[in-house]
Amino acid sequence: MQIRRWIEAATEQLANSASPKLDAEILLSIVIDKPRSWIIAFDDNFLNPFILAELEKLLQQRTIGTPIPYLTGEREFWSMSFNVTPDVLIPRADSEILVEEALARIPTDKTCSILDLGTGCGAIAIAIASERKDCQVLGIDNVIPVIKIARFNAIKLGCTNVFFIPGNWFSTIGKRQFSIIASNPPYIDKADAHLLEGDLRFEPKNALISSDNGLADIKLISKQAKKYLTHGGWLLLEHGWKQAKYVRIILEDNGFCKIKTSQDYGGNDRVTFGLLC
Repeated sequence: MQIRRWIEAATEQLANSASPKLDAEILLSIVIDKPRSWIIAFDDNFLNPFILAELEKLLQQRTIGTPIPYLTGEREFWSMSFNVTPDVLIPRADSEILVEEALARIPTDKTCSILDLGTGCGAIAIAIASERKDCQVLGIDNVIPVIKIARFNAIKLGCTNVFFIPGNWFSTIGKRQFSIIASNPPYIDKADAHLLEGDLRFEPKNALISSDNGLADIKLISKQAKKYLTHGGWLLLEHGWKQAKYVRIILEDNGFCKIKTSQDYGGNDRVTFGLLC
C-alpha cells in the first residue's frame, strides 16, 4: 500500500480523534523512522506488510483513545523530548508556566537548591535545571518506575545538575532546605467527569486524583513546605483552573505572603505561588 493511501485510510479510521491525519502521520513517522516532512514528500512510496502490521496495532490502540505519547514513547516539553510511559503523566504545555515562574524567582547572583515534588518523567525539574546549570535540582516521586524514567531522561538530555530520589512528598528529604519548591501535585476530585474524557482516561490516577475536592495534597505540601524552605523561599503550585482562590487562601493560612496566580496559555488560572515570610 502507498503511504498516501494508508494515511487516507488511517485518517478515516481515526475520525473520532481531534487530529486524525496528524495522528496517522505521527504513528507512521515512528514506525518507519522518518520525519513527517519525508512522509509528505515521498507519499508515493510503498509500505511493506511488516510495517503495515505494526501500524495496524498502533491504530487499534489509538482508536480506543490511547494517547499518542504513550504510543510513541515521547513527549516534547520545554523544547526537549522526554521519554514517557503509562506510569507517568503526559507533560502539558501549560506546566511550562510553572517552570517560567520558578525560573523568575531564582536569584540571578547566586546558586541555590530547587525541589520538584511529584516529578513524574522529570520534565519540570529537568527544564529548570537546563536553564540554571549553576543550581542543583532535586526531583521526588513515590513511584519507583517513575523515578527510573526521570533519571533516564536526565541522562538522555545531558542534564547533570538534576537528581531524582523516591519519596512521599517530603518524607526522604531529611533536613535539607531549598530556595524554591515547585510542584504539580494531584488536584482533580475523584468525582470530576473529566477523568472519563480524553487522555485522562489512560493516565495514572494516583498522579491525578486528590481528596478534599482535589485540594488534599496541595494543603499537605503547603503546610509542610515551611520546614524545607530557606528564609525568603518560594513555593509554587500548579492547580486546576477553578482552584486558584482556594490555593491562595491555603498559602496565606500557612504563612506565605506576596501570593499571586499566573494564567496558562489558555488564559486560565494555573499556577499560584507565595513567598515564605
